[in-house]
Amino acid sequence: MRVIFMGTPEFAVPSLKMLYETQEIICVVTQPDKPKGRGQRLLPSPVKIFAQEKNLPILQPKKIKSPEVVDELKKLRADLIVVVAFGQILSQEILDLPKFGCINVHASLLPKYRGAAPIEWSLINGEKITGVTTMQMDAGLDTGAMLLKTEVQISEEMILPELREKLCTAGAALLSETLKNLENIQPVKQDDSLSNYAPMLKKDTGKIDWNKSAREIHNLVRGLYGGAFTIFDNQKYKIWRTKIFNNEKLSAGEIKISGKKFLVGTGEGVLEILEIQAPNAKKISAADFINGRKNFAGKFSNG
Repeated sequence: MRVIFMGTPEFAVPSLKMLYETQEIICVVTQPDKPKGRGQRLLPSPVKIFAQEKNLPILQPKKIKSPEVVDELKKLRADLIVVVAFGQILSQEILDLPKFGCINVHASLLPKYRGAAPIEWSLINGEKITGVTTMQMDAGLDTGAMLLKTEVQISEEMILPELREKLCTAGAALLSETLKNLENIQPVKQDDSLSNYAPMLKKDTGKIDWNKSAREIHNLVRGLYGGAFTIFDNQKYKIWRTKIFNNEKLSAGEIKISGKKFLVGTGEGVLEILEIQAPNAKKISAADFINGRKNFAGKFSNG
């Protein structure tokens, strides 16, 4: 089929690679290059990098719904549009363009975790199972009829990059299966009463509330991987990895250094910090952090 692919992050690349090997990709649509780092240098998305390597035509619209972009897409006469973590909402006019409609690869078992951050929220909420769904897109936010699903198990210690890797691989395989059987799949309408929302992450999403349980904080840390933070002496410390520790009793936020262990009390239970990042420093192990700060003591605040 003549396919337009729309996607942006690393998560979308395995699906694009599969399509490149099995279909005719007539255009890759991705977000505009973004400034990153201290020099604010413009960097291409992972999807753009792959497309450039394969000499595929690329579009990078600021607004996918703008009339000139829609006209450009019309001219391509696509059989199908495939969308994987693109980052912009498609208009009904675009959804109606291809002969076989638009298929989305979404990183959850719909109708659960509709929205921008399903992988993060499935970890933050302590889910044991998640997965990938392929669906026919409509004008709603992840509300289209479902085509196929595949489940992925979440272990108690799994962190965001590990789950993302499993899901993007599963997503590419599920997309392949969906396209092979497209004519025989009976779309299933989503039950809105079973849905919940995975909103976009904000800066304060990662603020640790030490009055919560050790399990809740552990899930937040592994779900954001580098995005969870706490305050000590009016400075921000990022918490990268943790482990639930059962052999201590500490008050919420209370710090205890026990040998090479960095322990913190919570509203229920104790958390061991395994990796931490001090202000203006790199991520290091808790053991290395303790070595450099023998007298680190006191209490983490909630900000």
